[in-house]
Amino acid sequence: FFFFVCCEMVNPGTLYNPNWFVGVRVNKSGTDNRAAELGTRRSVKKNFQLAWEIRAIQCLDLTTLAGDDTTSNVKRLCAKARNPLHNDIFKSLGLEDAGITTGAVCVYPSRVAEAVKALEGSNIPVASVATGFPAGQTPLSTRLEEIRLAVAAGAAEIDIVISRTQALQGDWEG
Repeated sequence: FFFFVCCEMVNPGTLYNPNWFVGVRVNKSGTDNRAAELGTRRSVKKNFQLAWEIRAIQCLDLTTLAGDDTTSNVKRLCAKARNPLHNDIFKSLGLEDAGITTGAVCVYPSRVAEAVKALEGSNIPVASVATGFPAGQTPLSTRLEEIRLAVAAGAAEIDIVISRTQALQGDWEG
């Protein structure tokens, strides 16, 4: 399996191997305890905290997946992606010319072209959910066409949704 963006292979992917899931066990109480602890301890020291917060902004995908999205909602989201913090904050940090943006903007396939246009010249990629988001319950042919349409409209990344039913049933091979 190969994934192409604008006719260039960007990720050769990995073939599915069901052995990855055989014998996997999760210590739920241990996982829950650790997750509850994460917000109570500062693991990044003060002198590095700001750098990590800026890096976190650069890793974020701003997303709008509302059923009533409009062109103006998408444009606002893209403007926020271009300028994730107020300019006075960047200036006070000496980062006004650093070009800090979010990592991507994620929209439904029908909104990809609008986002691409709003982000023109920014180098911020547009991502799109596809394959029947959020439940993945549409036929395979429809899911594949949704991917094709999003890529044709300019999506640089496709977030693929697997069937929740199959996942809940442990049916990893479909």
